[in-house]
Amino acid sequence: MGDSTDFWFKLDQLVAASNLKIDRPKGTSHPPYPSLVYPLDYGYLQDTRSGDGSDIDVWIGSLSSQTVTAVICGVDLEKRDTEIKILLDCTSEESRVILDIHNTGSQSAILLVRK
Repeated sequence: MGDSTDFWFKLDQLVAASNLKIDRPKGTSHPPYPSLVYPLDYGYLQDTRSGDGSDIDVWIGSLSSQTVTAVICGVDLEKRDTEIKILLDCTSEESRVILDIHNTGSQSAILLVRK
């Protein structure tokens, strides 16, 4: 069994060493699904790889600690893929709102919260 402290520390290192690009600011609509309005800034870590072959996705919350607060692990039956979403500086309520977004349609997700 791995050390969960090391897991979170390494995620923090990955975020700190990456260029965070926000391509969907809070309040904007999802391009193919305009009814989905982003409740928080959403972006990605440039030059990283996620399960879908794209850069690792990141939700950015309202805290200012520059710390990974949680991770969402999701599966999408329509896309036939799995991936994680990093939650950076998210409160418990923000994490719950994001989790709900990833539990719709062909998607299902769980939330792993940093202790």
